[in-house]
Amino acid sequence: MMLWKEMPMEMGNGTTVQEFTLEGFPAIQHLGKVLFLVHLLAYLASITGNAVIVTIICADSRLQTPMYFFLSIFSFFECCFISAVIPKLLVIFLLGRQTISFLACFIQAFVFLYLGAAGFLLIAVMSVDRYMAICKPLHYPTIMNLKTCFLLVTACFTLAFTLITSLVVKVSQLSFCGPHVIPHFFCDLGALIHLSCSDTRSVEMLVFVLALLILLTSLIITVIAYSNIVVTIVRLPSAKERQKAFSTCSSHLIVLSMIYGSCVFIYVKPKQMNKLDSNREAALVNTVVTPLLNPVIYTLRNKQVHQALRETMCRMKVSR
Repeated sequence: MMLWKEMPMEMGNGTTVQEFTLEGFPAIQHLGKVLFLVHLLAYLASITGNAVIVTIICADSRLQTPMYFFLSIFSFFECCFISAVIPKLLVIFLLGRQTISFLACFIQAFVFLYLGAAGFLLIAVMSVDRYMAICKPLHYPTIMNLKTCFLLVTACFTLAFTLITSLVVKVSQLSFCGPHVIPHFFCDLGALIHLSCSDTRSVEMLVFVLALLILLTSLIITVIAYSNIVVTIVRLPSAKERQKAFSTCSSHLIVLSMIYGSCVFIYVKPKQMNKLDSNREAALVNTVVTPLLNPVIYTLRNKQVHQALRETMCRMKVSR
């Protein structure tokens, strides 16, 4: 953190860049109050849905399995992920352009990318968990024990932290000569790179390589896992079992396609300065839409979660 305070941030006239201005969505700012209300409701619904998932999984012993353990971590990630961005977006919709200090901007960029990267790695782990449960049921209890689950989650945290820290520190060491208006609703690294007056070719290539490493590696693992799951499901003797399994997989894949599609569109391109305006709309999908859908698609459609939720509500009524 101290490194960011001491970095070269000289502008052309010798003054120092103390803060940036988040532009938000100037073309629709006249609808600011309406958009504020819509996004506030979406934010509260996302936080509530994901918090309910975490609470139920922790409270109900029947949900103490690897699948629900990973889902609880993922839901917690989602709460933190959207909380790093959406509150500032709400202020922008309500008040217009908003300033953010240099240090706060890079802290936001780090938190956003770190949680995002860890989330993608966790999605890959969740896909492997489902593959083991469906395709290797006899080996599943032995392989996916509590120790393995903790090690996998820790590996996601550690790898994401290492990769994203190196990237954000490298970008934060660039020179910023003005203008200091970020054409986005949060401190996106692509927009920050575009504002720099340094030679950014090496940084852009680093962003591109890390995006390929994290996004495409996670995507390949997920596709392979679900491909094997589909093959196994097709071989199920019961039509009812096949329909139930396909229904679950298809809903998961809808969310995954939205997450991967928007992030590949934003980050997997060598020139980060291109299409910054369209990046804003794509980023809204990840920060508003998918966190709202995840609780419904991943767990709230699950019968075990439904039953646990009903029983929890009944206990709350009785205790009153």
